Formats: sequence, structure tokens, C-alpha cells
Amino acid sequence: MDYGKTLNLPQTDFPMRGNLPQREPEIMQFWEENNIYRQVQQHNSGKPKFILHDGPPYANGHIHLGHTLNKVLKDIIVKFHSMAGYDAPYIPGWDTHGLPIEQQAIKNLGLNRHAVDTVAFRQKCREYALKFVDIQREEFKRLGVRGDWERPYLTLMPHFEARQIGVFGEMAKRGYIYKGLKPVYWCATCETALAEAEVEYADKKSPSIYVKFPVRDGKGVLPEENTYVVIWTTTPWTLIANLAITLHPEFDYILMESGGQRLLLAKELQGQFLKETELAGGNITGVFKGNELEGIVCGHPFIDRDSVLILGDHVTLEAGTGCVHTAPGHGHEDYLVGLKYKLPILSPVDGQGRFTGEAGQFSGQVYHEANQGILDVLQQGGALVKSGNISHQYPHCWRCKKPVFFRATEQWFASIDGFRQAALDEIDKVRWIPAWGRDRIHNMVANRGDWCISRQRTWGVPIPIFYCRSCNKEIVNDETISHLQGLFREHGSDVWFAREAAELVPPGLTCPACGATEFTKETDIMDVWFDSGSSHLAVLDEPDIWPELNWPADLYLEGSDQHRGWFNSSLNTSVAVTGQAPYRAVLTHGFLVDENGRKMSKSLGNVVDPLKVIKQMGADILRLWVSSADYRGDLAVSQNILKQLTEAYRKIRNTCRFMLGNLYDFKPEQDSLPYDKMPELDRYALLKLHRLIEKVLEGYRNYEFHVVYHAIHHFCTVDMSNQYLDIVKDRLYCEKADSELRRSAQTVMYQTLHALVRLLTPILAFTTEEIWRYVPKTADAPVSVQLTEMPEPNELYLDVALEEKWGQLMKIRSLVTRALEKARQEKVIGNSLEARVHLYADEKITEFIKPYYNDLAVLFIVSGVTMHAFAEKTAAAIASDDMPGLAVGVSRAAGAKCSRCWMYHEDVGQNEAHPETCPRCATVLGGQA
Repeated sequence: MDYGKTLNLPQTDFPMRGNLPQREPEIMQFWEENNIYRQVQQHNSGKPKFILHDGPPYANGHIHLGHTLNKVLKDIIVKFHSMAGYDAPYIPGWDTHGLPIEQQAIKNLGLNRHAVDTVAFRQKCREYALKFVDIQREEFKRLGVRGDWERPYLTLMPHFEARQIGVFGEMAKRGYIYKGLKPVYWCATCETALAEAEVEYADKKSPSIYVKFPVRDGKGVLPEENTYVVIWTTTPWTLIANLAITLHPEFDYILMESGGQRLLLAKELQGQFLKETELAGGNITGVFKGNELEGIVCGHPFIDRDSVLILGDHVTLEAGTGCVHTAPGHGHEDYLVGLKYKLPILSPVDGQGRFTGEAGQFSGQVYHEANQGILDVLQQGGALVKSGNISHQYPHCWRCKKPVFFRATEQWFASIDGFRQAALDEIDKVRWIPAWGRDRIHNMVANRGDWCISRQRTWGVPIPIFYCRSCNKEIVNDETISHLQGLFREHGSDVWFAREAAELVPPGLTCPACGATEFTKETDIMDVWFDSGSSHLAVLDEPDIWPELNWPADLYLEGSDQHRGWFNSSLNTSVAVTGQAPYRAVLTHGFLVDENGRKMSKSLGNVVDPLKVIKQMGADILRLWVSSADYRGDLAVSQNILKQLTEAYRKIRNTCRFMLGNLYDFKPEQDSLPYDKMPELDRYALLKLHRLIEKVLEGYRNYEFHVVYHAIHHFCTVDMSNQYLDIVKDRLYCEKADSELRRSAQTVMYQTLHALVRLLTPILAFTTEEIWRYVPKTADAPVSVQLTEMPEPNELYLDVALEEKWGQLMKIRSLVTRALEKARQEKVIGNSLEARVHLYADEKITEFIKPYYNDLAVLFIVSGVTMHAFAEKTAAAIASDDMPGLAVGVSRAAGAKCSRCWMYHEDVGQNEAHPETCPRCATVLGGQA
């Protein structure tokens, strides 16, 4: 009879295979039917708050892997805090305004936004956004993300819009909002201004030209005849708007003869200039400091207009000639120096990127398409010194990916200077994770220009400003904002577009400048970053809607690009209005790359679709991947990496399954063995468990989830599966069911499983819920593992002396395992139970091993162990590298194989009732004969 197959084997319904794609939806249904989110909130009511404020994704498409990374990281953090003594509500949000949704609505619905009624167009955008809110909501839920999905925040909510214009009004009241004519990034494709945060850089091929400007009035410093100032530019089209040439006041400039002409350029750039233009350099007839040349007048090379020499510190010697072509309507530094010299802000390009009538012969042409025509005119007029091409980093629109340009238009701005220092001071009060995030946002705030907050689009929150029809005075004050907030809360911001100004102004409003009573309204909307940047107040400080939230947030968590985006806009609005940062800590994660470090793109075919992964492998595999990667840098993902994670998942799951299978007859309240009655091996296993608890809790608290993953994976694979569980199989299967030895091992497995399932809950949301169904429970056990608390380390179990002793024993076991494997390869043995181990030890090691001698066979999973003096070691014995006085040999065990425990023993067959068993098994079976 094969007793090993009939006694004490695992009996559990917990499945061997994960089968996650099928089981996870069942678990989601369980969460919804039991409203686990609400139960967790009730369970944690009254505890200290932990508020993670959700940065809103755009509701304009299905989720991608970046969404997965972001949302799962947030879910891990929220779940950990809710199990670690905090009331941690999670209100998800969506960004539902702005250009991305307009573009998708136009594309997918076939709309012409210029031909559709404004309110009707906005309604289509709303419908499109809400459609994808619903789609993304289900996709995020499918990832196992727990949140108040029925009460999210949307930036199109009337109360949100009302609070947002309140933020704008308060900033205007404090003098931070102004309207100005200045160059801003402009996207001709999207027909709107862009903020710095909406611009990304990519390679672009541009013309590279050197152009001569003839000197008309040398002011007695430069001769006029055959004398030219040479500029270099990569944007020939901006020459149409040239009004000046900027020199550095401290640079040396030379007047160099070349081909019968005199050319002015920076002395240090002469060699580079001659090399690139292939001109012959002649005598230098003069050397001047830049400040000596101020006010000299040149002629425009192809327009009847002066171009004056002015001075500016922004001129560099990195490239060109040190003489900078200056068009105040098409460059930020050009604009600033133009203000200093009171130059006109000329910008002859319309919103679609076409030249206006001010551009003369180029009128109607798209700005960049005019480059060749301008080169032809320069060539014909003898002003073109040299032309070529250059590849360089150039600003592109973050949405349509087309190149953008600087264009001077009247826009609304937030003056960063008004609160810049306060923002920098607040940055230093925030915990930045990783720490380099502090320097990144500090430099961005320190160096950024004023924030362009107006957009020439339709789908967004309007800029709530009236204009006096008589004197054109701008009107925004507490009275107008308060009145509009009431209208927005009742009707939403659509009311601004549906009604005339007379129906929107407060009753009895008069112009403070002239007393008139007729008004018009602003037609621009706010930058979408102003929408999401106001969410800290529109969500966290709305107690009538979300009473469970607090301001400021404990944590913001987004990708590292948000240092210039949401982190920045939130900081600006918050400091401007409240004087404080809206967050106590900010965590940033990197971007996704494939296993070769390449950025993900459809053209490379390396994009991983999370929805497909869920169907094939399950969401818990994605969650495990998120936890395994160090998010502080770029994160690698591929099908191959996910397959490796599937293997890691299987090891964790099977470790839990083995323990569950051996707890089928274990009742914690009556079968648990006290710690002081446990064998040392079991106490050592509990020590390893509580070292794990220490490490995992520290990893969670420090937001180092890869540490959590690696610690748990190592514990399951090495400490439990390869060591403890392998060793105790013998007593689990062969000792009496109710023996202290078996109950002790079951107590260890119960405590381990109970701790492990809770430690894993923030990461493996589905699997841990499934395991929890099968864990032996006490009477007060909650319905969901998400309603449990994180385990805490037990100081009683952290016995350092025990740790050192068993650490040495495990080193010895590791050496024995090597020797057994060598014997197996040499065909000396098959299964390790066919072996007798020979330990050759010096006196010190022998003395150390002696107390454990009778347990060594079980520890090594062999049929016998013999001790020898170290001097007796054989040539075949394997020596220890880090224990010099120890070597291990292996021989076949004597005796016959016990049919029950499979150990070899010389006394097998001595018991008449159980002739196929060894004496130990015969004794155990005594009552079952």
C-alpha cells in the first residue's frame, strides 16, 4: 500500500492554476456586490487621513500601459495606507476639457468646428468625453483599482467649473492676471496658443542661412559704403518681421574685408563663419565693443524698412555671427529686448499660420512654406551669404506633433513673478520622490516666463471677463465672479456661450472706468492646465460633495513630465491663492521602454496593450510587473518580461497553495501551537517571516515597491519553498494528524499565509482576495482581505541568536544540497532520500552541529547523516568556501525504502502489522492498523 498517497495530503479547492482572466471578473463582481470600497471607508472612519489626489487622465481614448502603471501605483499606495491605520479615500478624476477631446470629437464625429453652433459643438465634446469616462472607468476597475467610481470628479462638473473661475478671480484680484501682446508658442494646426508645458522637442530639419544687412547710417563709427552686418538664422520666414539686430555689449566685433565688402561679426566666431560660408577672409579694418555700435541703422535686405543695432545679454557665441536677427513678434528674447527699445511688436501671421497683408508679396502663404521664396529674394538681391540645412531640436505641439512657432498675439497671462519666490519656498517644504524632483521643478519655476492661460478654442472653461462696450475696460471683480459662479453651478459653463453678456453680468453692473452699462464678453477659454491645476481646491476643498477629503493632499503621483505640467500648474494656482503648496509629497515615475531600452511606438511594433495582457494573462500579472520595476527610472516591459513575471507569480501562488493545502484540517483557535512549544526550525521560519514583514512595511512606507516584490518573491521561493516547506513535508505527511510536530508546522504556515496574503493585497488584488476565501479563519474574520490590517513584526520572534544559529545551519544545508546534486549527476543516487550524508567537520563545527544531530536527516531531506572528523574527508567530498572546517560526502543509504515516508531504513519490515514501513511510520500507524 502506498501510504504516501492516502494520508495527510493537501485537500483544498484553491486552484492549482491561476486562470486569472476568468477568475478576476468574478472577484470584481464580489467587490461590487459587497461594496468593498464603502466597507473599507466605514472600517477606517475616524483614523488619520491619507489623501492621494488623483491627477486626471484625458477622457479621449482607451487606457494604455502608461495609464496602467500610474493607476496601479496609486492603488498600491492607497490600499497599503488603508491597511496600515489610515482613512485613505480615493476619488478618481478625469480631465474632460481641452484640445485633445476637441480633436477626437472632430475626427470621430466628422465635425467642422467653425460651422457648428458653439453650444452644439460643446455638447458633442461633452458626450465624447463622458463616453470615454465610462469606458476608462471600467478599464481601470478591471485593473483591480479600488476607488469611489460612482462619485469621481470631472473637470466639466458645474461645481468644478465654478470653483475654477473662483481661483481665476482671486488671482486677478491679487494682480496676477493680465492681458498682453507678446509672443507665445502657437500651433497653426490646432489654431491656438500653447503654454510651455504643452510643447515637446523633437528633431527637425531647418534652413541655415547667413544674411547681409547693409549699413545705412554708421553714426560715424562704421562706414556705409559696401558695409554689412551679417546675421545667421534657421527661420528665414521671420525675416519678414525683422526690426533690429542685437549685439552683446561686451563682445568684440570686427569689420572684416571679404570680396570687396566689409562684414561685421563677432571676433570669436570669425573662423567658424569663414569655414561654413567658404568666404575668403581679408584684412580686419576695425574692432569694436558691442556697446560702441548701438544705434547704427541698417537696411532690411528685401523690405523698405530700417533694422537698428541694439544690445542684449542673451546673445551668445555658440553659433552664428554674434549678431542676432531680432523680430519682437516672433521670439521671447526678441520681445523682451524689443520692449526695452520700444520696438513695434510686428507679427504678420494669422492663427492658421498664413502671412497677413503686412507680409507684402508673401501674403497668404503658410509661414514655413515661404522659406524658399524668401531665400530666392535674398539671393536675387545679393543679401544671401550662404544657405544650407541643419538638424536640431525644435518645439512641437504635444497633441498634433507638428512644429510650432512663436507668434505675438493678445493673450491672458498669469504673472509668475507675482508669486515666484513664494512658490520656490514652498517647493522646499515638499517631500520629492525621487529627491531629484525638487531640483527639476525648482529650476522650472525659477526660470519659467509668465503663464499663457488663454486658448483660442471652444471646449473648455471660459475666461470670465467682461469688457465695457464704451471704453473697452476689462471687468473682473468679486461681484462678477460670484455672480458667474452661481450661474455655472446651476447651468455649467455652457451658460457663458448660450447667453449674451447682458444676461450674464450681475444686475446693475456699471463700468468702473466710465459708468457705462453695456458689455461684451471674452471669447477665449482657459488653458486646460488651469482646469486640472485648480483641482486641489475644486475637489479636496469641496466638503459638501466629498466630505471625506482634506486639503492639502498628502501625495501627488504622476509621470516625471508633470514637473512642467500638473505639478507646476497646481503649485502656481495654489501658492497664488492660498500661499501654500497643494501637496505634502510628490512622487514621479519614469516612462515605458521595451526590453532593449527603446521608447514604445507603434512603428517599432513594441507597444504592449494592457487590455490584451489582461485577456491573456490577467490583471494581477500587470500589477506584479508594476511592483517589480523601479519606477524612478524608465520602466522596461515586453511580452518576454511579462512571461518572466508570470513565472514569478506562479511561484508565489504555488507557495500559498501548498500552505493552504496543508491547512485543510487546521482550526486556528484550537490547533495553534504556542511559540515556546515549537521546534527551533519553526521558530526560525517565523523569524524569517517577521524579518520579511519589517522589510515589506519599510518598502511600502518608502514607496519602494520593487523592494516589496523582490523580498516577497525571495521569501516564497527560497525561505519557504526551497527551505522550510521542503523540510517539513515529512512531518506534514507522515506524523500523526494531531501531533504537536504537525500542528507546529501548520501554525507556522497559518501565520505565514495570514501575513503574506495581507502583505500582498496592495499588489495582487485579485489573487489575495481569492486566497482569503480559503484561509482558515477565526470567528471575527472580515469578508474581504481588504478589510484586514497590515501585519506588524513581533519582537518575540526576532531572536538574533536563533537567527545566527539557523543561518549557519542553512549554510551547511546549502553545501549538502550541492553535494547531493553532484551525487545525482554521478548516478550515485536518484531522489535525495536514497542518500546518506557524511559530514566531515572540525571540532568547532562538530560542537555546533551536535545539538541538532538527530534532526539533520530531516533538515537535509536524506535517509541518514554520519559525522566524521575533518581529517577523514575523502577526495570526493565537497568543501565549503565560507566554512573552512567542513566538507560533505554522499553515499547510498543502507536498508529498504519505507513505503510511507520513502526514507531508507535498515529496520523496514520489522513490524508485522505494517511490514512495508519503517519503525517511525509503523508507530504512527499503530492506531490505524
